[in-house]
Amino acid sequence: MLLQLNGEVVERADPHVGLLHRGSEKLMEDRFYLKSLPYFDRFDYVSMMAQEHAYCLAIESMLGTSNINSAITQVRTLYDELTRILNHMLALACHALDVGSMSSIFWAFEEREKIMEFYERVSGARMHAAFYRPNDVNYDAINNTLLEDILKFSKDCLVTINEMHNVLTYNKIWKQRLVNIGTFSYKTCLEYGLTGVLARSTGLKRDLRLSRLESYANYPSANFRSYIGQHGDCYDRFLIRMYEMVESLNIVNQMVKKCAT
Repeated sequence: MLLQLNGEVVERADPHVGLLHRGSEKLMEDRFYLKSLPYFDRFDYVSMMAQEHAYCLAIESMLGTSNINSAITQVRTLYDELTRILNHMLALACHALDVGSMSSIFWAFEEREKIMEFYERVSGARMHAAFYRPNDVNYDAINNTLLEDILKFSKDCLVTINEMHNVLTYNKIWKQRLVNIGTFSYKTCLEYGLTGVLARSTGLKRDLRLSRLESYANYPSANFRSYIGQHGDCYDRFLIRMYEMVESLNIVNQMVKKCAT
């Protein structure tokens, strides 16, 4: 983007949209479903297993099979929420570093390494796991030792989130850089089709996991909350991500108990 600035205020932006892909969709046209699965780890390399899950859901929908509340979805829900923490930790820690806080990125990346170890223990790969399968899961990879380690991680990660909260949430510089910055309205959210944290920061009460019609995996039987903002600014989005990581740990604990029985 070519930006015209007035101090720190962007007065004009001239975007030059490039292409960042390897023709993956074309490559997938002549491959079996399972052989196309590893591409999805690369589409969003911060939410790898969540991408795999979307692909598996599409295939299962075409085949007319449903795995809601099955052992397969318990494992998927467990790793989806670990992946959500992996995603949010990177977003918040790198943002904090850009603003000038170095502590958060050290804390967050330590937790990310632990999650990547959980990836490796079930798939053999730290990032590009290719672990999910349509209508299937490798149960042999899910053992009691792994589940106990995930529970320990959940307890330790909560401490890390609290440390990040203490350093950032009421920090004067952090709030100056985030409050009323990057603001967009509920109307803009609908016009541009924003989803997830971006949509919820404007006050839109929409979380697919809690939707009766659109829920998936083991979320209908999980007990958790979704959060919304009021101002649609960067600070609201920061708070929502912090709350969501705590809720993710709550869901992880529930799924570990289900997987252990």
